[in-house]
Amino acid sequence: MSFGQQGGPQSQWDPWKPHSQQPWNSGGDSQTPDWAALAEASESRNKRRRLLFIGGGALATVGVAAAVAVAVVSANGDDKPTAQLPATADIPSGSTGPAPSFEPTSAPPPLDPNDFIASAKKDTAPLSPETLFPGSQLTLGETLYKKGPTADTKDCSSAALKTLPKILDANGCTRLMRVTYVSGGVAVTVGVAVFDTEAQATGAKGQTDDKSIVKALPGKGVKPFCNSAVCRTTRNSNGRYAYFTVTGFTNGKDVTTKDAKVFAVDDDLQRFTFDQIRRRGEAQASAAAQAG
Repeated sequence: MSFGQQGGPQSQWDPWKPHSQQPWNSGGDSQTPDWAALAEASESRNKRRRLLFIGGGALATVGVAAAVAVAVVSANGDDKPTAQLPATADIPSGSTGPAPSFEPTSAPPPLDPNDFIASAKKDTAPLSPETLFPGSQLTLGETLYKKGPTADTKDCSSAALKTLPKILDANGCTRLMRVTYVSGGVAVTVGVAVFDTEAQATGAKGQTDDKSIVKALPGKGVKPFCNSAVCRTTRNSNGRYAYFTVTGFTNGKDVTTKDAKVFAVDDDLQRFTFDQIRRRGEAQASAAAQAG
């Protein structure tokens, strides 16, 4: 260690310590700097800087890793309990302005099925005994009806009896379709007379009486019935259709007012015929609404 002019120890210069003195050459009075010492100090300073940069980089890497770890935890939802999340009512909605208003509109009125079965001009769907009375059997309530023979003629009077033929012809009947159903020894024939307009069908129905009878239709396993025996008969209309029933026992027995089963069978088939004509109008009204 060298000593200065004051006789005390001379501190070695450290660029990283405050108040340290630079080393000078003590061998002469010219105060020439000790270049070797300065070079050594500069090398030492650069080395320290490199160490600091390396250490700082390591710390930065640790900091990034910590930030990534925190982000992952946050993404997994573990950093905040569900109870601390805002309620649905507290979450701002996408729009804070007034609700949009629209001009009031009125939907067109639904099409009336009766309009389509009231006239041949609009009642253009396929028509046959099979479309009105499909399938091979019919279940109404708890009663099963086996379907028997069907018939279809443009000579309406040929399928009618007593006062009915004249009434059908006078009102312009264009077609008469028949079908027979059987259940437990009781048979019923339904006859549907077709007219061009509802007025014609209503007029024909209004002119009928208790002697206006449609011919019973046997065949296809159904024995002749209601040829000479007393049977129940009815008549009604729906749209441009007038329909008639004749119901009796297949064994030829006369029907009396006490034969509740005959009346029940006849009522079932009357209602079913009315509903089938109604469904025909509904189907055409629905198709026209979708097409329009």
